[in-house]
Amino acid sequence: MARLVLLILVLTAIGCQASMSPVGRSVEDAAPPAPTQPPGWQDQLRLPEAVDLNPDPHIVEVNLEARVAPVEIRPGVILKLWTYDGGIPGPLIRVRRGNRLVVHFTNHLDEATTVHWHGLRIAAAMDGVPEHSQAPVKPGQSFDYDFIVPDAGMFWYHPHLNSAVQLGDGLYGPILVEDPKEPQGFGDELPLVLSDLSLGLDGQLAAGDQGGTLASLFGREGDVVLVNGRQGPTLGMRAGVPQRWRILNAARSRYFQLALAGHEFIRIGGDGGLMPTPVRTDRLLLIPGERADVVVVPTASAGTELWMRWVPYDRGYGTAFRRKEDDILRVKYSADAPVLPPPLPATGRTIAPIDTSGATPIDIRFTNESTPTKFALGVNGKPFGGDDHLHARVGETQVWSVTNTIEWSHPFHLHGFFFQVLDSAGAPVQPIEWKDTADVPVNKTLKLAVRYDDRPGIWMFHCHILDHAEAGMMGMLLLE
Repeated sequence: MARLVLLILVLTAIGCQASMSPVGRSVEDAAPPAPTQPPGWQDQLRLPEAVDLNPDPHIVEVNLEARVAPVEIRPGVILKLWTYDGGIPGPLIRVRRGNRLVVHFTNHLDEATTVHWHGLRIAAAMDGVPEHSQAPVKPGQSFDYDFIVPDAGMFWYHPHLNSAVQLGDGLYGPILVEDPKEPQGFGDELPLVLSDLSLGLDGQLAAGDQGGTLASLFGREGDVVLVNGRQGPTLGMRAGVPQRWRILNAARSRYFQLALAGHEFIRIGGDGGLMPTPVRTDRLLLIPGERADVVVVPTASAGTELWMRWVPYDRGYGTAFRRKEDDILRVKYSADAPVLPPPLPATGRTIAPIDTSGATPIDIRFTNESTPTKFALGVNGKPFGGDDHLHARVGETQVWSVTNTIEWSHPFHLHGFFFQVLDSAGAPVQPIEWKDTADVPVNKTLKLAVRYDDRPGIWMFHCHILDHAEAGMMGMLLLE
């Protein structure tokens, strides 16, 4: 009897193996599908994408219009805003690294404007700085921007003429440059554009000079905070299923310090794409113009609802005094059972430190040149203007020391080139990353190393609190 039972077991095992063969595998034996986000998880945050008009897979060609249009920022609340293609943010331009991007831009506003491609290492003629890169695009006129996109990462576009007002009224949009060779598996991707709006007593856009000189010195922060152009939208999550947030701070002055109770932000990249190693934090800070590539692993219980909050950040006198935290993004967990999060893949990136031996030192100061009758900020004691440029040569390496002599922190932005932030000993801050925007705290000096490749021309640098830039905290670098 024992032998008969054993024979039956063996035959049964053979039959099971046969049923598990590639030809005869049953549906029940198939590997379970990977856990997914809840249905409609990003519906309230989905950005419109620019339509590619060119069939060539290596060329992305789009139309882009600046115009005033009604925009619904929350159900029933419609504002007349300055927009790209009728919405805020402007359409997401999605392109692959190495592609050619052609943007046919038309200005339907009542004043001149340009488009600056923040963070993209392109030719100076395409950089969008009026009079230096191009003539301003007047009302009713068009301009074609045409360049190769050399780097993967999150970038963005905005005006560089009357920029504090034009951007503050809604002119900004994201560019996502993808690289198929980058590692996969960081999570489901979600671009997040953070911004704010200043409204008047009538509930519509406030005047660009609202608050006068004091507001310009402080840096105007809008009283309505937006995420992807909406006030208080909802994001769906499932416990254990990671999301990859590609975050952009498109506000003209506001520092965004973010917190999500019980969660951490795993920052895997920033301005210039992926970093060699991730950085984990429970508070994520983005200065104006800066980007962050972060992974968020949902860890709360099924059915949980909570808010991602804007947390006041002390960037100088009065900037955090008696200010309250602000709920900006509702996070709603589905009722699906939690799953075990997958391991975080390595970024696969190595960034070599810039060799600063023999580098040219450049010392500049952000200064306040205001008088009782005139508000003016400057660089090295001079408000922006004239032909007093810094100089560099193609192939040269420079080490900049940017000193802040004013009572507020300032986000420093260099057009056209990435740099590496250095510590007090002159070594790159770890983990090394490529930056185009970095903070200069109160009474501190930002040290950075930059090497100039073969793209001669006039390049701007400035404080990315755009009220400060417009007040004179800008300069020019002549690269020959």
